[in-house]
Amino acid sequence: MPVRKKQQDPILVTGVAGFIGFHTAIRLLERGEQVIGLDNVNDYYDVRLKKARLAKLKPFKSFSFTKLDLANRAGMKKLFAKQTIRRVVHLAAQAGVRYSLVNPHAYTDSNIEGFLNILEGCRHAKVKHLVYASSSSVYGGNTQMPFSIHDNVDHPVSLYAASKKANELMAHCYAHLYRVPCTGLRFFTVYGPWGRPDMALFIFTKAILEGKPIEVYNHGKMRRDFTYIDDIVEGVIRTLDHPATPNQAWSGDKPDPGTSSAPARIYNIGNHQPVELLHFIEVLEQALGKKAVKKLLPIQPGDVPATYADVEDLTRDVGFAPATPIEEGISRFVRWYREFYKK
Repeated sequence: MPVRKKQQDPILVTGVAGFIGFHTAIRLLERGEQVIGLDNVNDYYDVRLKKARLAKLKPFKSFSFTKLDLANRAGMKKLFAKQTIRRVVHLAAQAGVRYSLVNPHAYTDSNIEGFLNILEGCRHAKVKHLVYASSSSVYGGNTQMPFSIHDNVDHPVSLYAASKKANELMAHCYAHLYRVPCTGLRFFTVYGPWGRPDMALFIFTKAILEGKPIEVYNHGKMRRDFTYIDDIVEGVIRTLDHPATPNQAWSGDKPDPGTSSAPARIYNIGNHQPVELLHFIEVLEQALGKKAVKKLLPIQPGDVPATYADVEDLTRDVGFAPATPIEEGISRFVRWYREFYKK
């Protein structure tokens, strides 16, 4: 009789109806993993898009879905207790810098309470690796470019950024106290097919096609390290396959913010090629075959003028660096958008 391949323990992917969670789950399922997807399917943006993503995942026999809020302590405890979860990709969060100015409590509920429930679940389940989403926004008031994980990030300029910095500190505590290997990934302006409707590329594409003006903050002088979704997912999965380990050379006399004597690591995942927003819009105009009507505005509270990722540590440790040019990435997004919305 043929020897049956041992079934791997399922991977928990939170935020599975979201942009990055959806793409990550698809990639894991395609490589034969069993995935438990978790999402509360809230109405922060169009629920129909979230449901359409879930519909793409449901045909996979090795996929199961749990509708649950991260802040539901009893529900999260039950989830970890009833299934053997050994790896977690935590991508659920209340996202958005500008929304944190009007609904701050959404960030403490999801990003602080919810993250603590994830950490507690990982601790009691003796999870072998927790990979979680941080954000380039943690660099806040830093101006030295490119942003390095070895720089201090103690000056956030939005509550969203502060909540992501808090996640990194909380994960470090659990890595130190309970030896749960934790890797935080600072994502830099993610874009691509199935993207979030509250992000610039989505907003601009919709407005340009409808002939409406687009609001361009900081007079278009913003510079962003736009990172294509496939590159983000590749980085997520490669780090998942490389559990965080202690840095044996770490010293409390000269503490390195990016590593630790505990099994805790931080990586940037960015295209390491910042692009000015006005050029980004030009590339989008070419892909759409239509010019934008631009309304130039000053920078908004909570926004930073530029982001630029140093990905040297990611490349060294997992052998990968994002490299998709915006011309290619934007054209793929536009193709998806036209097909999905029949525009």
